[in-house]
Amino acid sequence: MTRSVSDHDTDYKTTNTEESRHALEPGTPAPNFTLHTTPDQTVSLTSFRGQPVILAFYPADWSPVCGDEVTLLNEVLPEFRRYNAELLGISVDGVWCHLAFARDRKLKFPLLADFEPKGAVARRFGVYRRHEGVSERALFILDETGTVHWSYVSPIGINPGADGILNALESLPRQANASGNNAPADTART
Repeated sequence: MTRSVSDHDTDYKTTNTEESRHALEPGTPAPNFTLHTTPDQTVSLTSFRGQPVILAFYPADWSPVCGDEVTLLNEVLPEFRRYNAELLGISVDGVWCHLAFARDRKLKFPLLADFEPKGAVARRFGVYRRHEGVSERALFILDETGTVHWSYVSPIGINPGADGILNALESLPRQANASGNNAPADTART
């Protein structure tokens, strides 16, 4: 059963630790969303069906740990692409903030603004920290059907790195291509 969390049905006595326990678990269909990546462009999760998706929720642009995390993910991006995986960064910051941050960090993946209504997508994934008004530092790997294959909520002050993502991508079932063969050999992690 998927539960939609909003301010109206949230127990205001719930601690952030308790809220993070509700992160979507493996086997759960990921809720669709459409978020802005620029003031006039949006990205919808359904547009990535047929390939793995990495959702990297992080608290805020410009914070030291978040800056380190997105920089590391940007450096590992070629490894993710070997699995045909798309990486999407998500925080509650607005698009103008994301554009400046992405330019400063020379990011090669989109940052999506979960800005208004603030944290709506993070809430649907169970990773919104209502008391701080930011998302948890959380990672989700979605399989080709849009189902959560792996999820991890890191302590907010710790960069989770990329090993968990790479291990989760490696454990995804290999899909046959149009000719009936398995994925190319160069997609295997060495």
